[in-house]
Amino acid sequence: MEQETMVLIVGAGPAGLATSACLNLQNIPNIVLEKEDCCASLWKKRAYDRLKLHLEKQFCELPHMPFPPSAPTYVPKHGFIQYLDDYVSHFDIIPLYHRHVVCASFDGKNWVVVAKHTLFGTTEKYIAKFIVAATGENGEGYIPPIPGLDSFNGELMHSSCYENGKRFDKKNVLVVGSGNSGMEIAFDLSNWGARTSLIVRSPVHFLTEGMVKLGMGLLKYLPLDLVDNIVLMLSKLKYGDISEYGIQRPSKGPFYLKSATGRSPVIDVGTIAKIRAQEIKVLPSIKKVNGHQIHFMNGDIKSYDAIFFATGYKSTVGDWLKDDGGLFGEDGMPKERNPNHWKGENGIYCVGFARAGLFGISKDAKAISQDITTILNH
Repeated sequence: MEQETMVLIVGAGPAGLATSACLNLQNIPNIVLEKEDCCASLWKKRAYDRLKLHLEKQFCELPHMPFPPSAPTYVPKHGFIQYLDDYVSHFDIIPLYHRHVVCASFDGKNWVVVAKHTLFGTTEKYIAKFIVAATGENGEGYIPPIPGLDSFNGELMHSSCYENGKRFDKKNVLVVGSGNSGMEIAFDLSNWGARTSLIVRSPVHFLTEGMVKLGMGLLKYLPLDLVDNIVLMLSKLKYGDISEYGIQRPSKGPFYLKSATGRSPVIDVGTIAKIRAQEIKVLPSIKKVNGHQIHFMNGDIKSYDAIFFATGYKSTVGDWLKDDGGLFGEDGMPKERNPNHWKGENGIYCVGFARAGLFGISKDAKAISQDITTILNH
């Protein structure tokens, strides 16, 4: 089978959906290919039960469709999934599911995309003037290489496979990763009665939802460094000195780090209180694994029934994109920094790679649609 279109979008997560919606509003033909059997599979299949958006809803809207007024300020997982399904319906987005893109290359005039239909085992070919990589930063869960990890004879999983801690009551569990996912999973496991340890390798900022909301509001009127100073002062008043528990604060402020590196501060859901109460133990990095035993950098050796890796994701764009138009580096991320990251040569674009969350996705999708519209009009 061979099919032609103006724009071929790879990925039906929020990034691909947002791009398709913007193109549909401009009446630009487009096809969305998705390897899973649904849109937003990361949210529907690889998100833990208690997950919710870490920013206020107005910063998490996709283009041209706000959340309903009844939606809570911090939208929970089920609410966001419903929003995405409504978005697909509203903008008449019809992704082609079960399409695993094998390769995409530029033939000098058009993009030629080969996809395998995973249900029927057939091969399909698509021809497009433009191509949009919308597989994003979170293409595949990343587990860092650790000596002896393959010898671990307990349960091992990435955070994308975690649902809740119900079956880990009275079990010794280790969570690797101190971002929002790691902190929330450790909190959830502890609530379910697991004997929980948490590896914190890097300095981390802890803020409340209120502090984040205040900071986002102040950034409209005050310099970033002043906002950081205000929020850090509130954080220290709230949490005090937490270095005695093995947690250090970064030397740079939370909003500076978000802007410069894309790393978000941790919005505390109660994890710090559990750490202070010794219900969650903080540990340093892993040195090696030997069966059930974990050897830590400080010399401690402890046994665990399960390890959860909340260690982020990696881009998979390099697995299928053969001609990247100078857009991507070896790590599968754009070579150019935000805001110049979204466009390459020969009609290739990317969305969802800005390390700027849903707000960045919305911004990229609008820019791509406008750029393609301008090119076609001229």
